[in-house]
Amino acid sequence: MGTTENRPLAVVTGASSGIGLELARVFATEGFDLVVAAENPAVEEVARELSTGGARVEAVRTDLASYDGNEDLVAVVEHLGRPVDALAVNAGVGVGGDFVDDSDLRAHLRVVDLNIASAVHLAKRLVPPMVERGTGRVLFTSSVAATGPGPFHSVYAASKAFVASFAQSLREELRDSGVTVTALMPGPTDTDFFRRAGMEDTRIATGPKDDPADVAREGFDALMAGKDHVVAGSLRNKVQAATSRALPDPLKARAMRTLTEPGTGTP
Repeated sequence: MGTTENRPLAVVTGASSGIGLELARVFATEGFDLVVAAENPAVEEVARELSTGGARVEAVRTDLASYDGNEDLVAVVEHLGRPVDALAVNAGVGVGGDFVDDSDLRAHLRVVDLNIASAVHLAKRLVPPMVERGTGRVLFTSSVAATGPGPFHSVYAASKAFVASFAQSLREELRDSGVTVTALMPGPTDTDFFRRAGMEDTRIATGPKDDPADVAREGFDALMAGKDHVVAGSLRNKVQAATSRALPDPLKARAMRTLTEPGTGTP
């Protein structure tokens, strides 16, 4: 990847599939060069695909659930010697099932490490240079799940609530810096999330889902417009987010249970 390009540079995590892949595609289409990161080896193929359209793309295969994995990504970005114009912190994972009886502690801790610790780590490393230059855009992928308790995916929902809060807090801190921060809040999306989370037999997993390409485009547009957040996807997501502001948490938790409890899905 060259160091004298006039094209802006974007860093996208979780770019091997799903919303992250579609975000990378949008950035490439919109004239960005890219650093794409994921643990999945498919990220290498993503880099090759996007490079055919004229973008210069660097693939970083790394485990962002680890401290060293985040440092490896930062090292690659710094080695390029180019300013980061946009950072899309998208990598995330979920774990479904009964927290007490049906799930593994290490899996839950990995949710915390990837969804929360990596977001904080990359923001701490890559946002300060943006502030020094007085320009930059940051996108954190949160979720509509952040708007209320999430029984049977409790750690995931809490992690996305952290991300949403962190994004808004950082945005306010940087209000006069020239750097904007946006939270992307999708609802159920047609990705591999539910299979990986072990939630395929839930009502939410077997119900309607949004196209990740549409979600990514909404996220990109909100990022470039400097919006504080965007509830992406269908009208039902926007209704859920709006309604959640008026409902008490116990009621929201019971309503969510009907969507996420194992065995509630339609075969």
